[in-house]
Order: sequence, then structure tokens, then C-alpha cells
Amino acid sequence: MQVPLYQAKADFFRMLGHPVRIRVLELLQHGPVPVRELLADIEIEPSSLSQQLAVLRRSGIVVSVREGSTVTYALAGGDVAELLRAARRILTELLDGQNVLLAELRQADASTGAVAASNRAQWP
Repeated sequence: MQVPLYQAKADFFRMLGHPVRIRVLELLQHGPVPVRELLADIEIEPSSLSQQLAVLRRSGIVVSVREGSTVTYALAGGDVAELLRAARRILTELLDGQNVLLAELRQADASTGAVAASNRAQWP
């Protein structure tokens, strides 16, 4: 039985739904990175990083190459980097919208506070 496309997409996004995996993908956007550098940048236990890298490798999003004792990871394709850039744009737009709303709320609070102070000043 074939998995519906919406289910496959949900599974894909669920696989991405871990902060360490996202951070790894961000670091790999600029090219292959040895595991020791990933460990230094992410600052987690080696076994935890290994588990997250295994998930990404099994999904086919990253590939690994061993050269002697050094294991280097890279994105399997450029589409993942584009997805991360799209996520950044979407988050930027969402946060910009929230900042506008926050400014409007603060302005309304300031106006309400000024009216309340004026009303208090009118009462003996």
C-alpha cells in the first residue's frame, strides 16, 4: 500500500522536528563538515549527535564519507538548504508581523494609560 503524499510530507517534517537535526543541517549548508567540528559547534554528547546524524542519514538528507578516522557529513542535495532558507524567510515574516502587533498593543496601552491618568486628575 502506497503512503499518501500528505503522510509522507508529515513524516518528513516530523523527522526534521528536532533542534539538533536542524542545527546540523544549518551547519552543513555551507559544505561538508567533519563530526568533530559539528560536536564543537553544537556542544552535545557525541552519542546524542551520532543518533541525530543516523536519523538524518537514514532519511537520505545527509551523506557521510569516512577518510581515515575522520567522518565528514554533507547535505545530500541543495533542496534542504533552500528549505531552511524558506523557513528563515517565513519565520522572519511571522516575527515582523508579531512586532507590528506588539508595537500597536504598546501604543494602545500608552494611550489608555494617558486617558486613565487624565481621568484620575479630573476627580478630586
